[in-house]
Amino acid sequence: MTALSHLLKSFEELWPTATAEDWDRVGLMLGHPASEVSRVLLSVDVTAEVVDEAIESSAQLLLTHHPMLLRPVHELGELTAKGNLITKAVRGGLAIFAAHTNADVAIGGVSQSLAAALGLTEISPLDPMTGHGCVGIVSSQKLVDFARNVAKVLPPVAQGVRVAGEPERMISRVALVGGAGDGFLGQALESKADVFITSDLRHHPSQDFIELSQLVDGPALMDISHWAAESIWLESAAMQLSKLHSDVEFAVSEIRTDPWDFAVMQ
Repeated sequence: MTALSHLLKSFEELWPTATAEDWDRVGLMLGHPASEVSRVLLSVDVTAEVVDEAIESSAQLLLTHHPMLLRPVHELGELTAKGNLITKAVRGGLAIFAAHTNADVAIGGVSQSLAAALGLTEISPLDPMTGHGCVGIVSSQKLVDFARNVAKVLPPVAQGVRVAGEPERMISRVALVGGAGDGFLGQALESKADVFITSDLRHHPSQDFIELSQLVDGPALMDISHWAAESIWLESAAMQLSKLHSDVEFAVSEIRTDPWDFAVMQ
């Protein structure tokens, strides 16, 4: 068991607050630094089910990727989404901490964890200015075979893996951004990658990217689940923290917080 304040120092070393985007809201969402912690549960999201799991498993801290209070909240009644979460956590003595965009760009962070899971080597940042994303190399293979491998590596979700590109195209250079990455489509075009992997791709930006990519022999496009992509990082974070705090148990939630339950095909 250790004081939460000691864990917070490690969090700051691993995921410095200064590296988070200006719009982000990271750090201690709920709880007091003087409280004692013996068990930490890690999750991508704060949901009622995850909060229940944390409390039932005797965790004193829930460490998440997505901040519980990213957008302004004006009411905390128990019949509101955020009010319900906060009430559950307070009654259960559960502190909540978020490492978001600061974990995206960290060594061993979200994008690097995804790149490692997909077998990329010779990894470098996609956007050197911010540290977001990765570019790396895989053994030369068909795009469709690589997509199948990605689907095997990621936890299963209703969305599956969506791909825009010629299935027989050979690929070896891969660019990716863990989480929502259509803001990096320009960098992906400039990266000379054969395929760009990210999440939450919208119709029009994707269509424009595909059209331009065809003109300049740019990357194929792969859209994967936001939750699935970022969930890979949780095990990496738990391992990093376990080495720093042997007196605390770090466990990864088994709850799938991807919002979709099933897909229907014609």
